[in-house]
Amino acid sequence: MIEFDNMAYSYGGGELLSEISLRLTPGSFHFLTGPSGAGKTTFLKLCYGALKPTSGQARLFGQDVREMDRDALAITRRRIGVVHQDCQFLDHLPVADNVALPLTVSGQDTLEQVANLKELMGWVGLGERAGALPPELSGGERQRAALARAVIMSPDVVLADEPTGNVDWEMSQRLLQLLVELNRMGKTIMIATHDLNLIRTAKHHVQARVLRIANRRLQLAGADL
Repeated sequence: MIEFDNMAYSYGGGELLSEISLRLTPGSFHFLTGPSGAGKTTFLKLCYGALKPTSGQARLFGQDVREMDRDALAITRRRIGVVHQDCQFLDHLPVADNVALPLTVSGQDTLEQVANLKELMGWVGLGERAGALPPELSGGERQRAALARAVIMSPDVVLADEPTGNVDWEMSQRLLQLLVELNRMGKTIMIATHDLNLIRTAKHHVQARVLRIANRRLQLAGADL
């Protein structure tokens, strides 16, 4: 589904990522680690086509990213849900409307999808907060709303960039459990995190692979957890 072959990415005359080869298989679970500034967010952007490699090959669902036009890339990206680190919302819209934005933009806001939205809001524990405005949410509620928005289109892959970075440990575990449940539904999951405790906790719930970015390269950080 997401494949890199000897991929590199450069910016401002300097190479940020080098010689990266990886294949994310359906239903797999990965953690992405590395020090701050190592390139975790850049790597995730390459995973969903927001950035294109400067050399090597990146394929999304069998298609070379550099050969895809804007429309083809937009359609393909519907199959990849992204939980961004900064959790941007439209503050004048209720949470449920923010979560449903991908449906609205793609013209899929049917009655059936509206019913699915209510179920999804309940699944992330925000059923009673659907009418709240984003500024009224706690950090944990914002992250759960971001996850709901990322999966509203029922993507095949979910990428999460430091989803537990601004929440307490209890909420971190709750978010992890939601991602594990998605994986059990067959979704491919990748979580970028610096929280090693989160990774250790995950070993009780899911078989995962830990990847580490160091010195511009991607390394396998040991065997399956």
